[in-house]
Order: sequence, then C-alpha cells, then structure tokens
Amino acid sequence: MTVGSSPKQVIVLRTDLNMRKGKMVAQGAHASLKVFFDRLEISTHFSSGRKIAEWAIDNTAELDWVKEGFTKICVGVESEEQLLSLYEKAKAAGLLCSVVKDAGKTEFGGIATYTAIAIGPDLPEKIDPLTGGLKLL
Repeated sequence: MTVGSSPKQVIVLRTDLNMRKGKMVAQGAHASLKVFFDRLEISTHFSSGRKIAEWAIDNTAELDWVKEGFTKICVGVESEEQLLSLYEKAKAAGLLCSVVKDAGKTEFGGIATYTAIAIGPDLPEKIDPLTGGLKLL
C-alpha cells in the first residue's frame, strides 16, 4: 500500500448541460472505465485463438486504488471549455485521464457533445491541485 493518502479517481461532469440524473451517472461511469479500456492491449492467444486483454498497471497508486475499493469523487464544471482545459492539464501533468464525447442519440439534439472526464486513479496530492477547487456534485 502507498504510504500517505489513499488514491482516488475524480470524475468531472458538465453541469451546464442539465443532463438527466441517469444520463449524468452513465457519462461518469463511461469516463471512469475509459481510463482503463483506452489502455487495454488486445492480442490473440496463439494456441486457442482466444482474444486476450492485458492491462498494464503503470504505478503503485493505481494498483492500491484497485485493491482498496475504487474511491471516486464527482465534481462539476460549467462549460465544455472548462472540461477540456482540465483534461489537457491532467494529461500534461502525466495523470491517467479520459474524456467522453456522447453521440447525442438520447440527449443534446443529435449533436455529439463532450460530457465528462475522469482523472486518475492517483494520489490526492497529484490530482487535487487540478480539481480541489471544483464543486462536489
């Protein structure tokens, strides 16, 4: 286990879109999982022909997060600009992160729309400088 603070993942959702609660939950879940799915390596097992997915854990904080129970914090931003700026800052800081662009099939009038990002999992001291001032949902 990592010495110090427990690792967490912060899910950031746009509040200006006025998404239904179920839609908001779904978008946050997409962002949380996308951090991992974006990094899966798919290969074919040579003897069985089965597809194998491998996930490389890059840091101790990520492994601790998996072992300790998946702490997630949900916060909001008020615009697409804020959401994408925060995503770029997280990437620049070397944090695991993902961005979700909804296809617009059930909301947003058929227009593809950025709805959520996830940052981490990592240690709070790495994530909080970016998200600590955001309002909890």
